[in-house]
Amino acid sequence: MSGHSKFANIKHKKEKNDAAKGKVFTIIGREIAVAVKEGGPDPANNSKLRDVIAKAKANNMPNDTIERGIKKAAGDANSVNYEYVSYEGYGPNGTAIIVDALTDNKNRTAANVRNAFTKGGGNVGTQGCVSFMFDKKGQIIVAKEDYDKEADELMMTALDAGADDFNEEEDSYEIITEPDIFSEVRQQLEDAGVPMASAEVTMIPQTWVELTDEEDIKKLQKTLDLLDEDDDVQQVYHNWDE
Repeated sequence: MSGHSKFANIKHKKEKNDAAKGKVFTIIGREIAVAVKEGGPDPANNSKLRDVIAKAKANNMPNDTIERGIKKAAGDANSVNYEYVSYEGYGPNGTAIIVDALTDNKNRTAANVRNAFTKGGGNVGTQGCVSFMFDKKGQIIVAKEDYDKEADELMMTALDAGADDFNEEEDSYEIITEPDIFSEVRQQLEDAGVPMASAEVTMIPQTWVELTDEEDIKKLQKTLDLLDEDDDVQQVYHNWDE
């Protein structure tokens, strides 16, 4: 239906890639640590932790790994303190890139992110230079292979829970919410037994940039690969129409 729906497809396929699991588990482990430090170890009283646990399960993180992460964050007052940092910049042909990181060393992370942009022929800009080109939304992906009911039933369940939009893709359904009610919508879908391939607050491009020059494509891919290899980097958003 809407232009951003192809993002759902790309993301769904990427998160099914086993090669990326180690990185995904590292990302989620840090998010668990931050959620516990901010709101405590009991998911019943910590909606942020509930959301991270749901994300962990959607990515097939074992329950004992999740529980170990919660216990470690709750019991170790001297554990590493991570803080959120965000960078914005441009890749080839004006592509917009946003990088979210969780780090215990902002200087190291800033240097690594700048290096990734530079090696791909881009540059880091000031805060706000590209984020206005994205909408912050809650996004829930349901794989068709995991959901055995009719699309209309899922759409009504999602809209009744407060979702803004529903899109049907070739292999998945995408549910969009406002960020401030994402946790509530996700919980209602979970209570209704809806299996979620991914569920998170994300940045969805308002428009997409097509790259036709092979060199531009190689450069942008270089930047994205370097960012993906950096353990501090949690999420990378861009408006390249792959």
